[in-house]
Amino acid sequence: MDFIEGNIYHIYNRGNNKKRIFYSRKNYEYFLTKVSKYILPNCDLLSYTLMPTHFHFLIHANAITETPLKKGLIISNPLSEGLRMMLSSYARGINNQEGKTGNLFQQNTKFKCVSLKHTDYSLVCFHYIHQNPLRAGLVKKLENWPYSSFNEYLTPVKVKYCNKELADELLDLNMERFYNDSYQAIEEDVSKFLF
Repeated sequence: MDFIEGNIYHIYNRGNNKKRIFYSRKNYEYFLTKVSKYILPNCDLLSYTLMPTHFHFLIHANAITETPLKKGLIISNPLSEGLRMMLSSYARGINNQEGKTGNLFQQNTKFKCVSLKHTDYSLVCFHYIHQNPLRAGLVKKLENWPYSSFNEYLTPVKVKYCNKELADELLDLNMERFYNDSYQAIEEDVSKFLF
């Protein structure tokens, strides 16, 4: 995966054959420890949602993100390597827990730049990510899903995962309207640009 400093990316992956990747609250929490270890040092996380079968991140590529990382003949970057380490580490834990072997995640984590000069879908993607549990019928209110950054944006205190100040700056979030804006429907013809 190639990232360009200053761009915003939607990163997502799901269980192999659309199977579950999270089985319990402890699994979600374990995954978030992997996010802290492997993702947060390598980019600015703007939003996330963890779903039973998949996850979404909205990240801002910074100088660390695009730093070339050479391993033998392969040239990568810290975020790509962090994603690889996070997924393989988490998969080992879950496969051990479930007594399974093989791929937990689909091969090739997907990513798309959503902050292009002529069309910027960053804010739409930000809200789309938070709306996932509601769209899937897992909750009736966004704030009831505990495995999303939505609640981080409702509280004024500093939180663990998202860089709220940067998100506010880059996405021009209106915190007075944040709650209502988060519930606005995203048109199907617009959401196709997020993938």
